[in-house]
Amino acid sequence: MTTGLARTLGGVNTDASLVVEFLNTVNVERGADLLDDLETWQRWARDHRLRADTPAAARETRDALRAAIGDPRLPRLGLRAKAEIVLGPEGPLLVAESVSEAVMAASTRLTVLGEWIRLKICPADDCLWAFYDESRNRSRTWCSMRACGNREKARAWRARTADVST
Repeated sequence: MTTGLARTLGGVNTDASLVVEFLNTVNVERGADLLDDLETWQRWARDHRLRADTPAAARETRDALRAAIGDPRLPRLGLRAKAEIVLGPEGPLLVAESVSEAVMAASTRLTVLGEWIRLKICPADDCLWAFYDESRNRSRTWCSMRACGNREKARAWRARTADVST
C-alpha cells in the first residue's frame, strides 16, 4: 500500500483512524486482544488492505505507540521501523505494506502535520481506549464524556463529599 503525506477520505483523517483502530486492537475493559487470534488478526489486516505482521511484531508496535501516547500500563520504549520513501508523480510518498509499517508511516505523517498530540488514551483505569481528540483546543480528556468522563467525575464527587461528611 502506498500512502501519501495526508491521507484523508471525505474530510476524515484516515491516518488517525488507522492508528486509533490499530491501538484499539486491545480492549482493556473486556480483557480481549485481537492479536491473540491469528485468523482474526489476519482478517483485520486484510480489511485494511495491508499485510499482517506476526502477532508479536504487531504487539510490539502497538504497545510502543500506546505507551508513547500515555498508556500507563506500558513502559515507554523506543521502536525502529523501516520506511521507504518513493518520489511519485504527486511528490514523495511513504510506502508501507505491513500493518506496522503503515501505522508507523501514518504516525509519522500525523507528527509532521502537528496532529500526533491529538492521539490520546482515556485515563479511566478500566477503559484505556485510544482516541483522536478532535476538539478545537485539543483539551479532550475522556474517550467519551457520557461513559468514562461522567463515571470518573461522579466518583470524584462522591469521594469529595464523603471526605466532607466524615
